[in-house]
Amino acid sequence: MNQQHTYRILLNKEPEGGYTVNVPALPGCITYGDSIDESITMAKEAISLYLESLVEHGEAIPSEENTLEYHLTVEA
Repeated sequence: MNQQHTYRILLNKEPEGGYTVNVPALPGCITYGDSIDESITMAKEAISLYLESLVEHGEAIPSEENTLEYHLTVEA
């Protein structure tokens, strides 16, 4: 039976249009979509393929269970 995993994704709006999507918990798991909806769909696919590869290679599946997230504002 498959397990469900939840990951945070970051969508960065690109100057030329569309969004680059990064999955911080999965190094190198990056994708792109023309709209927010497409970006989310592409992220789901990229995450699934990433996890499938980890399983095939006998590697552990990362979890964000113990991840704390903060937003800091600093002056530069």
